[in-house]
Amino acid sequence: MAHIETTTAGSLPRTDALIAANAARAFEEDGFTLKTSAEHEALVAEAVRDVVERQQRAGITQPGDGEFGKAMSNAVDYGAWWGYSFQRVAGLALTGRSAFTDAPKRSTPGHLELTSFADRRDRARFADMYADPEWGMHQSKWASRMPTTVDTLTYRGQQAVTADVTNLRASLGDSATGFLTAIAPGSAARVPNEFYQSDEDHLFAWSGALAEEYRAITDAGLVLQMDDPSLCESWDQINPEPAVSDYVDFIQLRIDAINRAVEGLPREQVRLHLCWGSWHGPHTTDIELKHILKTVLGANVGQISFEAANARHEHEWTVWQENAHLIPDDLVLVPGVVGHSTNLVEHPELVAQRIERFAKIVGPERVIASTDCGLGGRVHPDIAWAKLDSLGEGARLAGARV
Repeated sequence: MAHIETTTAGSLPRTDALIAANAARAFEEDGFTLKTSAEHEALVAEAVRDVVERQQRAGITQPGDGEFGKAMSNAVDYGAWWGYSFQRVAGLALTGRSAFTDAPKRSTPGHLELTSFADRRDRARFADMYADPEWGMHQSKWASRMPTTVDTLTYRGQQAVTADVTNLRASLGDSATGFLTAIAPGSAARVPNEFYQSDEDHLFAWSGALAEEYRAITDAGLVLQMDDPSLCESWDQINPEPAVSDYVDFIQLRIDAINRAVEGLPREQVRLHLCWGSWHGPHTTDIELKHILKTVLGANVGQISFEAANARHEHEWTVWQENAHLIPDDLVLVPGVVGHSTNLVEHPELVAQRIERFAKIVGPERVIASTDCGLGGRVHPDIAWAKLDSLGEGARLAGARV
């Protein structure tokens, strides 16, 4: 019998009290930093204690804080994972620009640029669906407005990350392992830039600014999960569709930025989370894992978290199997074995089968079963917790068989 570790990909359903408290917060003078108070901080600390305990009861052995310390104004706000960073980095200002509303750009071979978020190729193919208020992707209301880089980027979130660390450490106790999420440089750098001479300079400036947050998390003995959907989903945000070789060069820079930011950190405490963009849509223009896996494996991390449960990517477990010789001997795989994109609650037996696939590739001691992406705001809270119960039970079933 083996013991299969379990975790989540970050966001979990917030309580009604926390949602209401976040919605009541006002902005600072800069227009995008949310004010806080001792009362709000106490509410967050209590909510983190509760969500950690609930994860543990569900069988989650490596809990997170549910991203409760990151600004979120309502129950379906998907922007907290990114928008929180605006409040922790100096050099930003509101200019009226946004990655969602900027005019589309067109790339040329060898020089790829992200277009507007609203100009994705999946959106063009299914325009009627996305425009339909009943079927289209929900447009999140950002807790923080999107700023532009207008000056040198430096980290100013020391107090906030200390609170995140303190709340989770107090909730875990001395012996348990837990993780905190933080945005990766490549995803952070998708804000408009009006200061740095090049996109590359802008990208590596984010590496330098965020490195302090990363170290604060690992110094506390916690696992750092860097969220970087830009590695996968940027493919759908480049028009016209680029050559795969050009795209691989594009994301190699983002891997380089990760490696610079985590230099000197313990590999075993660093997890990279991949995602094809967790919105509820067809995803027919997602890049295939086989095209980018070798490049992603160049990240100097000890764990890779990825979607392995949703209908568009579950089949790609065979890509890991076929490329087992490229997987570093110390790399831990963190496959999503329950999904955020369906209200169906996965049967524990299906969860166990998904776990076993990866256990056969790298061994059960190098698998941590997880969710595809954050569940908070993606499915009803009751469904989210039922999925985590199924995840815990599936891990127990798999552990008894591998």
